[in-house]
Amino acid sequence: MTTIHLHGKRGVELLHDPLFNKGTAFTEEERDALGLRGLLPPRVTTQDQQLVRVLDNYHRKESPLEKYIYLVSLQERNESLFYRLVMTNLEEMMPIIYTPTVGLACQKYGHIFRRPRGLYLTRNDRGRIKLLLQSWPQADVRIIVITDGERILGLGDLGANGMGIPVGKLALYTACAGIPPAQCLPIMLDVGTNNSALIADPLYLGLPEPRLRGPEYDELVGEFVEAAQQIFPKACIQFEDFGNANAFRLLHRFRDVACTFNDDIQGTAGVTLAGLLSTERITGIPLAQQKILFLGAGEAGIGIGDLIVEALKLQGVSESDARRQCWFVDSKGLVVKSRTDLVEHKLRFAHDHAPMKTLLEAVEALKPTSIVGVSGMPQTFTEAVVRAMAQINQRPAIFALSNPTANAECTAEQCYSWTDGRAIFASGSPFAPVTLNGVTHVPGQGNNSYIFPGVGLGVIASESTRVTDEMFYTAAKVLADLVTDDDLKLGRIYPDLKRIREVSAAIGTAVAQVAFDRGLTTVLCPTDLRAHVENTMFDPKYPDYI
Repeated sequence: MTTIHLHGKRGVELLHDPLFNKGTAFTEEERDALGLRGLLPPRVTTQDQQLVRVLDNYHRKESPLEKYIYLVSLQERNESLFYRLVMTNLEEMMPIIYTPTVGLACQKYGHIFRRPRGLYLTRNDRGRIKLLLQSWPQADVRIIVITDGERILGLGDLGANGMGIPVGKLALYTACAGIPPAQCLPIMLDVGTNNSALIADPLYLGLPEPRLRGPEYDELVGEFVEAAQQIFPKACIQFEDFGNANAFRLLHRFRDVACTFNDDIQGTAGVTLAGLLSTERITGIPLAQQKILFLGAGEAGIGIGDLIVEALKLQGVSESDARRQCWFVDSKGLVVKSRTDLVEHKLRFAHDHAPMKTLLEAVEALKPTSIVGVSGMPQTFTEAVVRAMAQINQRPAIFALSNPTANAECTAEQCYSWTDGRAIFASGSPFAPVTLNGVTHVPGQGNNSYIFPGVGLGVIASESTRVTDEMFYTAAKVLADLVTDDDLKLGRIYPDLKRIREVSAAIGTAVAQVAFDRGLTTVLCPTDLRAHVENTMFDPKYPDYI
């Protein structure tokens, strides 16, 4: 075990610090040396024994929301035990600490609030953002996840209730990629909300006022980015769940001047591209010959399209030809050049074609190999649409990626049933395996947690000053290559979630290599980069304190 420094903490202060607390696992020697004698029950227990206790208590909780509250409370008491529990039971607990349960937790955030976590920045803090960041107790922050709560999953504007998203994302950074908890900082940029129900709720904890827009909003975000670069110079800033109007604009504004990315645009793109690359091994159709039709032309859909174009360009396809592999249907119909209502980010995927109002019309006319749902609208992959895809393709790829589960464009059972089990299915939230005609199909979960933790790990390990599209393309390729033949036989186009730490280490190594190869860091590349990356990963086992 590694001995670590406690920075003078002892006694009750030590027990109340979740980063250092071991609870009843403090040894007899530690209890004497650290002023803990009498403050704990006399019997010393191991972390394994504690794990039995907390898992038993977890299973006593009857609803997903109760389980979420229990896990958050454990995280606030004992970070090491929390991560040991989650990492040991990742398939069971990821849907609790993140999608889909985190969506419900955000909706009820003000009602289930126990203890503040992270930083809250508001419009009233303009001119003093730097001071607020300096108040954070951890100096070596490496990952910041910030949201303004305008587009939480598929649930819309949840204002300050959206803090559950940065907290959950950072829990996945640690659980999936071993980013030390002390290096993680969740931030809520509370600029108001246009959700009238929240404003009227006396238990809502955010500013009960309309959303800030325009130059004042931009100045606030700019002040934050500048301050973060000064106070935490090695930190990567992840923008999360911003509305479409701001997400693309902020990414374009900061991506070349700060170490930053938008997970909804680039992380979703990476995991979806990985899924499409995996389908090649099932269908035999290379990416350059696939035609992808998207339902939804917001930040997720356009981000996926942009990364597919970059991937095809690296394969030698011209940009114009690469863009014609991607087609979009939005709320007004097929995105075509003749439309006059298109916002800027859709224009680059507007093609010459007759207007069409419905997804079914577009499927029948364009004959895509894959459809990708990022609309946030449930049940929009109707039986007619899915059957049409099955008529066009022997193995149609159906990606119902909208979160949470209730917003999925179709369920796994529907998809497999309507295609006689021939579909390659992926979803954003988890679905159980489906047995049809004696054959069990295991849905792939196109969860961003396969991508963003590894990318963050690579950025931290290399101390990269930027996050590039090449890094996400590289991450997607690594992820697809880690899918085994046994996975594909089950219909699963992503690796088993139990391998997530291995996946993150591989992605982290490849992303770090990109940073070194492109001169995005002043750090020298280690001789054994994989070992260097793995050595940075947090181990939730208790250290020795004396």
